[in-house]
Amino acid sequence: MTTLIINIQQLISIRVQNHLLRGKALAELPGIENAFLLIEDGIIAEYGHMYELELKVPQLPGHIIKADGQFVLPAWCDSHTHLVFAGSRENEFVDKIKGLSYAEIAAKGGGILNSAKNLNDATEDELFIQAWKRLIEVAKLGTGAIEIKSGYGLTVETELKMLRVVKRLKEKSNLLIKSTFLGAHTYPVQYKENHQAYIDSIINEMLPVIAVEKLADYIDVFCETGFFSAEEMEIICKAGMSYGLKPKLHINQLNSIGGIQKAIELNAVSVDHLETMTDKDVADLAASDTIGTLLPTAAFFLRMQYQPARQLIDANCAVALASDYNPGSSPSGNMNFVVALSCIQMKMLPEEAINAATINGAYAMELEKEVGSITVGKKANLIFTKPIPSLTYLPYSFGNNLIDKVMINGEFL
Repeated sequence: MTTLIINIQQLISIRVQNHLLRGKALAELPGIENAFLLIEDGIIAEYGHMYELELKVPQLPGHIIKADGQFVLPAWCDSHTHLVFAGSRENEFVDKIKGLSYAEIAAKGGGILNSAKNLNDATEDELFIQAWKRLIEVAKLGTGAIEIKSGYGLTVETELKMLRVVKRLKEKSNLLIKSTFLGAHTYPVQYKENHQAYIDSIINEMLPVIAVEKLADYIDVFCETGFFSAEEMEIICKAGMSYGLKPKLHINQLNSIGGIQKAIELNAVSVDHLETMTDKDVADLAASDTIGTLLPTAAFFLRMQYQPARQLIDANCAVALASDYNPGSSPSGNMNFVVALSCIQMKMLPEEAINAATINGAYAMELEKEVGSITVGKKANLIFTKPIPSLTYLPYSFGNNLIDKVMINGEFL
């Protein structure tokens, strides 16, 4: 089917070629006013100014959509989520209000171990139904590509159960979905004093099945004091890499313990969180090909310091934005709020935040050839805004839903 969209107030993020954006380039967001966009079989086929329409599209298709007063931009690329989980953790939310720390909540059976218990009690079908509803919700909020991690299972059976749910989501959904194995999220209680035994379980029991069933694209480790050391992360990642899983890693959320440097050595696709960065961490990341994925809604929800976005960008690091959607520290997959919060609290320019949440987010999932910009040959995964006065109004008016409709593969949701 061929669809022509006309009278677009502004067509945002038009790019002839893909480039991972760094430094000053992150603030460059090219667009066209009073534009058209041609879509053929779900793929962007042509675009331009309305005055070029007759020249570029001499034969008008039967299906024409008017977008008067609307901005059209690429759908969000959310490169870090834990969307498959069982139940919620609002009791811990109250504990946080009362002043308990992340570590104190974990010590009383909360945190990741709480989610692991809930997940263990849920069937695969129950998990799938819950996750499917969340996926539809985030798609309606503009997300067109998403990464989903395991990590709330912490046993062979339940980690595989999570990843099988993600595989079913991939098969049913029109969204682009990447799957990440995060068995190394924390140590189960029975392995608290025997780390090597759990690492052996990950390497010898979980990874071989994941490889046979093709359940994951990436491998992740929570590299943090009290969780997995940089050396343990390296062992786990190398085992995953032997099965073709590239590292995408939780790094520097609470402490800087050498994870940045080790992740760079491992050619990690991304290092995610980065609330706690030393000058050396920033310099080393800037000199690498690894993307720094910032998760401001997690910092917001946990009342932690925000990631040093301006320092990272000014140092020429490649940064992406993601939601960290999970029940404990970021119970929202709303990328519109992620973009707004990045501007309000991390002092990112609107153009920088939008680029970080689209084309750089696509790079953080290795989907830059398919989504993330308005480029001929890419999927027509698009956000249509309600009439707004400017692009800056999107993060400025953070409390309003400014999305009119969302298109995935050339079809409206």
